[in-house]
Amino acid sequence: MKIEFRFNRKFNFRFMNQKAEFAERLKQAMLAAGYEARPGVLEKEFNTRYWGRAVTFQAVSRWLKGLSIPEQDKLQVLAEWLKIEPQALRFGEVSVQSVRERKSRWEDAIAGPEREVLEAFINLPAAQKKVAREVILALAKVSEAPPA
Repeated sequence: MKIEFRFNRKFNFRFMNQKAEFAERLKQAMLAAGYEARPGVLEKEFNTRYWGRAVTFQAVSRWLKGLSIPEQDKLQVLAEWLKIEPQALRFGEVSVQSVRERKSRWEDAIAGPEREVLEAFINLPAAQKKVAREVILALAKVSEAPPA
């Protein structure tokens, strides 16, 4: 059985950009926290805070050069150390702000009785959620139908 892998240049380029952008955010966060953005500093400071297997000088060099992005557990440690939201470190402040705005719009749009109903729905067991969903979708379908 032969498995063929295709190289997707567009995706790979976008991911490479993400790595470079992450590296720049990491450097800026280190500087803002009062640390030099150097691999030796990053390796020492990270490993004193990380409870897992220590990362190597080469690994942190790759983070700072934009060649790789740390796994989520390491990203959490970096963010906590540098006092920055993990999402902002990984994806940038623009992305975090976008999520905040969408969440705010959703929360502003749902108030009073609707919020109470949604909170009650969230706390239902899965089987009852399924029934409630089917009822709501049926009502929505009926209300969309043109009058006879």
